[in-house]
Amino acid sequence: MTTAGTQVLLPGAVPGFGTAAKPEEPWKENLNMQIICRDCKEFPPNLVEEFSSGDMVCGSCGLVLGDRIVDTRSEWRTFSNDDQGNDDPSRVGDGANPLLNGSQLQTTISFGDGGSGRSRDLHRAQNKSTHDKATKGLLAAYKEIGALCDAWNIPKNVSDTAKHLFKMVSDAGAFRGKSQDAIIAGCIFIACRQCKVPRTFREVFALTKVSKKEIGRIFKALEKFFAAQNKERMDGVVQSGGTVNPMDSYSTTTSTKAQELCIRYCSQLGLSAKCTNVSQQLADKMSSVGSLAGRSPLSAAAACIYMASYLMGQGKTAKEISAVAGVSDGTIRTAYKFLYAEKEKLIDPEWIKDGKGDMKSLPPS
Repeated sequence: MTTAGTQVLLPGAVPGFGTAAKPEEPWKENLNMQIICRDCKEFPPNLVEEFSSGDMVCGSCGLVLGDRIVDTRSEWRTFSNDDQGNDDPSRVGDGANPLLNGSQLQTTISFGDGGSGRSRDLHRAQNKSTHDKATKGLLAAYKEIGALCDAWNIPKNVSDTAKHLFKMVSDAGAFRGKSQDAIIAGCIFIACRQCKVPRTFREVFALTKVSKKEIGRIFKALEKFFAAQNKERMDGVVQSGGTVNPMDSYSTTTSTKAQELCIRYCSQLGLSAKCTNVSQQLADKMSSVGSLAGRSPLSAAAACIYMASYLMGQGKTAKEISAVAGVSDGTIRTAYKFLYAEKEKLIDPEWIKDGKGDMKSLPPS
């Protein structure tokens, strides 16, 4: 029992040095919002966040109290145990570029140091330590492929396909000693055929300044190389017990057909969709009838467009078509004579019925 003024000491405490009692804080209303299970009504609540489903549930009864929960955990994920290369493909950072080799992580030192020159020296030293001739050569080739495809107004998938083909050649170390311009021209030519937007040897020559003979030679060599690479890769997949994906295999290209060229030429000439369809069907029928057997697809497509334009009342002169197709107007007229002789077999009555077209409007030459 203690009396007034008597100080109670704890074991080890020094008299006169005790802590003063804290003054009581004024009462405040608790405005914090807390989620409580309406069935269990436990406090503090037993809540569990399931990030896999994005739900917040009660750990006692399992009642779902919230959905669309944002995962606030770290983004790092590692698959190093599952990866044969022992890499760490985490989700942090920029995506890897499949067209380049290596880790693709690099440091760039700026020059903004007030003109002292230290940044320049550091930049030069850093470039020497991270200099990779193979990557530099690939980037230069990719830049040239992109510039050539942009000059042609070719879709981006053609450019990406050509870059992928060039990387296959570069990684295998094939065609050493061959001109890089010729290899790039061959890759673009094959990529155009693979993506169903074929170009002729003459057009590739006009774009790349590589001779048609050299383009044809490197094209055949590249076709054999890609076919051998594809067969070797598919055999490896089968031997390892995997399944071959037909969409991932390389298929050898076929020669350009006249109907494939009609769409582009008609578009450049400003012809209607009906006239384009008629010219394509003419080119298809022409091959079955054999009117222009052995003729170049260029001259055959130009002759079909010449006939279809006059048949549908949108006549284009041979000179206008020659400027687009790249063949002389005399060649177009000569090929057209063979089509005109077989007009009864080639022209479908459905094309001209109800006044859509008139066979009498066809010029004799």
